[in-house]
Amino acid sequence: MSLARNAVVSLVQPLPAAAAIGPLRRRFLRRLSGIGDPGHVALTFDDGPDRRSTPQFLRLLRARGVRATFFLLGGMARGNAEVAEAIVAEGHEIALHGYQHRCLLLRGPVATYEDLARGKDAVARATGVVPRWWRPPYGVLSAAALAAASRLELTPVLWTAWGRDWSAKASPASVHRIVTKDLRSGGTVLLHDSDCTSAPGSWRNTLAALPGLLDHCASNGWRVGPLGEHAVPGAPALAGIGSGVAA
Repeated sequence: MSLARNAVVSLVQPLPAAAAIGPLRRRFLRRLSGIGDPGHVALTFDDGPDRRSTPQFLRLLRARGVRATFFLLGGMARGNAEVAEAIVAEGHEIALHGYQHRCLLLRGPVATYEDLARGKDAVARATGVVPRWWRPPYGVLSAAALAAASRLELTPVLWTAWGRDWSAKASPASVHRIVTKDLRSGGTVLLHDSDCTSAPGSWRNTLAALPGLLDHCASNGWRVGPLGEHAVPGAPALAGIGSGVAA
C-alpha cells in the first residue's frame, strides 16, 4: 500500500466512530440507532451466550412472553453452544457482536474482516442461524468495519437507550433510571446478559432491573420484541423467529 493510500486510510478509518455519540446518532442516524416502529421497543442483549447468566434471562423472558435479540460473541458461542441453541429454541433473534470483544477502531482492515467473518461463522455453527444484524464492541465503528460488514451482508445497528449495566457502580435502580431516561417509542434498548467483558456479577443488576423495564414499556403501550419485528428502515430479512409477542 502506498504512503498516500496509507494516509487516506488513516484519515478515514476513525470517522464513523462519531456515531458512538448518542445524541448525535439518535438525531441524524436513525436507522443506525435502531429507531423503528413507534409502537414497539426493540430489546437487545450483548456479550453472551454465557452458561452462568443467559439461561436466567431466558427464563424471565419466557415468563413475561417477551422475545429479544441477542448479539452473540463468536468466542462465547463456541464455548457455550448449548446456551446458544437454547436462545434459538426459545424463539429469540440471533445477531453478531464479533468474535472477540475488541475495539475495531484499533484494528486494520484485514484483522477487522477476519474478526467479523470468524464471528459470523462461529455464531451460525452454534445456533444454526446466520446472523444478519451486527453491533460493534463498545458501539465504535470504523471505515474498515463498515466495509467488512457490507461484504458479509451484516446490517449494523447500535441503540437509543442503554443501562450502563456493565459498570461496577451499577444497581438495578440505576439501570432502570438510565434506560428510561432516554427510551422513547420506537427505540432500541441495549443491555448485557453476560459479564464476560463487564464488572463481575453485573448481569445480576440487569436481570433484577428487567421486569421493571418491561413494566415501563407496557405502561406506555409499547410492544417489546426483537429487532426483526421493529420495522427499522432497510432491516434484514427476519430469520429464526416467529411473530411478535407483546410485553
